[in-house]
Amino acid sequence: MILPSLYAIADASHFPETAALCAFAEELLGGGVTLLQYRNKTGHPPQILDQARELKRRVGDGAGLIMNDRADLCRAAGFQGVHVGQDDLSPDGARIVIGPKLWLGVSTHNPEQLAEADRTSADYLAIGPVFATLSKSKPDPVIGLEGVRQARALTRKPLVAIGGITRANCRSVIEAGADSVAVLADLLGDPRKSTEEFLRILR
Repeated sequence: MILPSLYAIADASHFPETAALCAFAEELLGGGVTLLQYRNKTGHPPQILDQARELKRRVGDGAGLIMNDRADLCRAAGFQGVHVGQDDLSPDGARIVIGPKLWLGVSTHNPEQLAEADRTSADYLAIGPVFATLSKSKPDPVIGLEGVRQARALTRKPLVAIGGITRANCRSVIEAGADSVAVLADLLGDPRKSTEEFLRILR
């Protein structure tokens, strides 16, 4: 698989209602986003599925959609893939649920986890947090650019760097070996303009 340089994340906790979440997604697409992860850590499964289906309806074929955590809801919502963390369903378990064709991403936070994930059927691996992040209540230890370099040396799979990545530091992350940068906070203020600026920097 070929990852776009910008991997956008839409976290439902930042939006009071589904309409606002979908409007945010549409602005991202307008700026050039082609891959978008939907994250909802607090909703009940029926709520998450309803919101995911509406997001899919609004986004259409404009971008690939990745479901965070829930392989079952990924299938039910018609998303292109699922992204699982260290405390979620195992990569092998998620692959059984989504089948061989949908994308599977796995979060890792150190060389040991990345090496283990590299042996699974994951299509891409995420490493982080690269920098300090406010988007998680209990973030893992910061790995820095050296952590990205170490991760690059351990896998040939596409590598997504995540955690505290902004327009000011994203270029250095790509230069350290990441194929893509996952961004949440630095897209919130003016999503279309921010996306355009990220893509211009990452080009």
